[in-house]
Amino acid sequence: MLSGCQSGVTESAMLFRKVAIIGVGLIGGSLGAAIKARRLAERVAGIGHRVESLEQALKLGQIDEFTLNAPAGVAGADLVVIATPVRLIAEKAREIAGSLAPHCIVTDVGSTKGAVAKQLDLLLTGKARYVGSHPMAGSDKRGAENAAEGLFAGALCILTPTPQTDLDAQHRIGELWRAVGARTATMAPDEHDRRVALASHLLHVSAACLVNVQTSGSLECAASGFADTTRIAGSDARLWRDICLDNAAEIVAAIDKFRDELASIRMLIEQGDDRKLFEKLDCAARKRHEWKGPPGHRGPGGAS
Repeated sequence: MLSGCQSGVTESAMLFRKVAIIGVGLIGGSLGAAIKARRLAERVAGIGHRVESLEQALKLGQIDEFTLNAPAGVAGADLVVIATPVRLIAEKAREIAGSLAPHCIVTDVGSTKGAVAKQLDLLLTGKARYVGSHPMAGSDKRGAENAAEGLFAGALCILTPTPQTDLDAQHRIGELWRAVGARTATMAPDEHDRRVALASHLLHVSAACLVNVQTSGSLECAASGFADTTRIAGSDARLWRDICLDNAAEIVAAIDKFRDELASIRMLIEQGDDRKLFEKLDCAARKRHEWKGPPGHRGPGGAS
């Protein structure tokens, strides 16, 4: 374990003594920075597979120490955050399970929860206390260098307990996310996957399609509307491939719903039905204006 300066946390401020973060990238690094800035833990350990990225996280003040050895890194932790891509979450849980104290709380920040919750319940029951969580915050950027201590301010973090979830552990994870500035909501893992398939995963698929249908000529005419609508298409393709495959049934259902809506608008355009086309577009405009959105989001804009 390689160490940097300790944070000087007082007993009264701490939620945890030792927090271990597996995967100190955008989300893991931002959470580490927020925990340290708010003195929510005595020390934050970073765990990863590249010394260079962990050294950068240490230099940026996101962690106090680091190691490449996950079982050693989680030893003595009372909170472990698995902040890896979805496809690695169960693998990391399996790797550390034998090194966890029974009182330790394990959470993940994965964008899908149905399969992950089942796997981690199975792997960790009797070894630690698992509570799923999903902070709805992020960026099309990646890595500790793009992490930000205020990333979670005003964001929604969804907790996804199961019948096996320890209520004290659930309460403490909620406390953590609220302490770093997030709002919290609670829903079952399968319900989470249904909702985020429509509100998040479908958006990425749609943005990718919007980019893929462009030609070099059409892109010469692209302006702020195109930039705003397709920003998330620039995200890590491997990460989103895994999310799509892990939440396949719900994303396919969301795509089907979107396809039907698109077909309806296509038909109205083809038929030249100005009244019904206006009603469709006006309904969307009103719904968008009524949506409050997260703090700091950009409101509806004009034509571009």
